[in-house]
Amino acid sequence: MANTFSLSSSSLWHHCTKSTSRIDGKTKIKASLSNSSTMATTPPATAAKVVAPAIIVGGGRVGRALQDMGNGDDVVIKRGESVPLDFPGPILVCTRNDDLEAVLDSTPQSRWSDLVFFQNGMLEPWFQTAYGKWASSVAARLHAGGLSCKVLEKGEFQKQMFEKLIWICAFMLVGARHPGATVGVVEKEYRSEVSSLIAELEAAAAAEKGIVFDGAMEDRLCAYSRAVAHFPTAVKEFKWRNGWFYSLSEKAIAQGKSDPCPLHTAWLKELKIV
Repeated sequence: MANTFSLSSSSLWHHCTKSTSRIDGKTKIKASLSNSSTMATTPPATAAKVVAPAIIVGGGRVGRALQDMGNGDDVVIKRGESVPLDFPGPILVCTRNDDLEAVLDSTPQSRWSDLVFFQNGMLEPWFQTAYGKWASSVAARLHAGGLSCKVLEKGEFQKQMFEKLIWICAFMLVGARHPGATVGVVEKEYRSEVSSLIAELEAAAAAEKGIVFDGAMEDRLCAYSRAVAHFPTAVKEFKWRNGWFYSLSEKAIAQGKSDPCPLHTAWLKELKIV
């Protein structure tokens, strides 16, 4: 994992239908998913030359990078601007997670199946249905930018998605307990803490989703951390990251069961995050 990052974090998801129920004032859309992608920083042997034009929502770092990988015929719009109805191709959403609802509201319902999301964290509870309609097209764009991208089926994608979620939740939380610690410092100096948390979150995700993860997850996540050792740590976007694991704890406790993530819960409380 040292040279690979997953579109489970920069999630390649495709929105289909919107729920009418609202929780905490925001629409929650439950999902299933199938095809998606993982990317590696090693360029492929041959790069795709033809890239389908796309609408790119958000002109930040990710949006600009995706635009640079295109052929110059993409349309870039800002948050809050309406998504064109008659422009063919995928709609690449490169905004913060908390802006996703506004993006959806600005998109004609007939285009929801063309939405492709590039965000960190756990988006799954936000979707109703999802599938890999534009997976190959987005893979071609990434190939054109010198990246390797694999299109995965649901099972393999979910493992990649959760592995990245566990990485960001574990390393950010342990780092937050030690102010100023970078990802590299967490891996080197607080390995026992992060190892315990990785094991706990892996077990909780496996039990909740029925996923059988590949062995040696800790080794992969620590190797990845060494590759991005300079990254700062902080618990951010709680709802979309650690919040998913905390919701498992709340659900279990409400049912009179033991907390599946006691260390995670204790450290969140220690930092007064919950």
